[in-house]
Parts: sequence; C-alpha cells; structure tokens
Amino acid sequence: MRIDIVTLFPEMVEAVLNTSILRRAREKGLVTFRVVNLRDYATDKHRTTDDVPYGGGGGMVMKIEPIARALDALTAEACGAQKPRVILTDPRGRQFTQELAREWAKESHLVLLCGHYEGVDDRVRQHLVTDVVSIGDYVLTGGELPALVIADAITRLQEGVLGDQEAPEKDSFAEPILEYPHYTRPVEFRGWRVPDILLCGHHAQIARWRRQQSLRLTRDLRPDLFNRLTLSADDLKLLDEEITVPPKSRKHLPVTSESLEETASQQERGKDTDGTRTRDHS
Repeated sequence: MRIDIVTLFPEMVEAVLNTSILRRAREKGLVTFRVVNLRDYATDKHRTTDDVPYGGGGGMVMKIEPIARALDALTAEACGAQKPRVILTDPRGRQFTQELAREWAKESHLVLLCGHYEGVDDRVRQHLVTDVVSIGDYVLTGGELPALVIADAITRLQEGVLGDQEAPEKDSFAEPILEYPHYTRPVEFRGWRVPDILLCGHHAQIARWRRQQSLRLTRDLRPDLFNRLTLSADDLKLLDEEITVPPKSRKHLPVTSESLEETASQQERGKDTDGTRTRDHS
C-alpha cells in the first residue's frame, strides 16, 4: 500500500511516521509513505499556498492551484491503472471509524490532503477529492494530526504489520465493542490488586471474564456502540454472571504483600499460619 500525505508541515508528519509501528511498516516495505510539501507546488517566489477569502472575513484560505498541481502529479504516479483515493481532512466530513479504516485498508493508493488555516478553497472539496473525513467534533490547528490518525489506523490493518496476526481483530472496534481491561506486574500496587481471575491460569474462565468486561464497559461507557451489538444468549448471561476463580485454580494465585504481612504477624505472635501455637524450644 502507498499513502501520500500532502501538507504544509512535512517535518511534523515525518516525525510521527518515523516512530513505532509506522516506522517498522515503512522499513519492512509493507506500506510506502510519501510526505509531500505543498509549497513545492506553488509557483511564486514566496511559495504562497494561501490567500484572503472572497467576501471578507478573518483568516486565510488555502489556494486551489497548488493543491491541484500536487494532486495531478500524485495521480500521474498512481500505482497501476486505478487512480488513488484522495481524502481531505475537514470537520464537515463523515466521521472516521474502524469500518472506514477497514474499507480504505484495501486500497492500493491513498492521498491524504491536510487542510490548514481558515480552510480550503471549496472547489477542492467539490472537484478534486473523492472523500471528506473528520476524526471528531472538535477544532484542530490543521489536518496533519487527523491524517496521521487515519494513516496509523489503516497501517495496522495491513498484513504483516503487527506481530500478532490476530491483533487487528482483537482491538477495540474490530467489532462495535470496547476492549477488556489489561494488567501487568506487579500483582499488587498500593493495595490495588490485579483481578484474581487473570492470575489463576484457567484460560476458559479468563476468556469469559474478558468478554464480560468488554460487554459491561461498552454498555456503561458507550451505549451508542452497545446498541449496535448483536448479543448472543451467552452474552446476555455474561452481563449478569459473577465469574469466579475455580477452586482447583486457587492454588495458582500468587502470594501478595498483604498475605505475607499477615503471615509474619501471626508468626510474631507465636502462631503457625494455620492458627496453632508453636512450641517454645528455648
């Protein structure tokens, strides 16, 4: 896959593309990123890409000519006969979702056009792009961050990018449901203990607990997503079920600082951990 990002701030974009999963995908040749400086397609000596708006008003508007030249050049370089999908980041666009990420991840060539200033000459939206997209209902300084969000979401879905081949399907929004909580060492910190179910080694129960947590979190935090779920009979049961550690698995639970302190206290009182008094051999 090839992703071109057209921007007035190439250094900002390159800094993110050269980090973490995006960098690894780039180095492995799984995704080809090209950062295009829009000023390279301006023709005056000042490399002007914006001008005052017709009709008056504050701010500056990105000019259509440099954008058209850049898009013409990128289209001419298109991989194969199919023209690239050209996406403008704009708050008026449809909201970017995981479903949209999966759809666009199948494309061979994407061009992400970053808006800036007061906006982009509307003839760009009307005639030069195939899609207009927003990542949320809030105001940002420019389209670079939305473009990077889109690039990251799509890159993760490319085969071979993630170490775990099932990882994209396990992520939140692979279906309209939030991901379950994650924990790592230590078992206990400031009295906050990892749920025993995750420590017992009973993988079937752990899987049920994780599904339950995903369902409950989605119901409580994102009812809009929860209402889109098709719940199975087992899902409905899980919502109200109390999942506990099987008795045979309790022996696998690690000792915590709390239990160690209790044992030490009992020993200091001259008692064994089973409550019987020890003999004094002195």
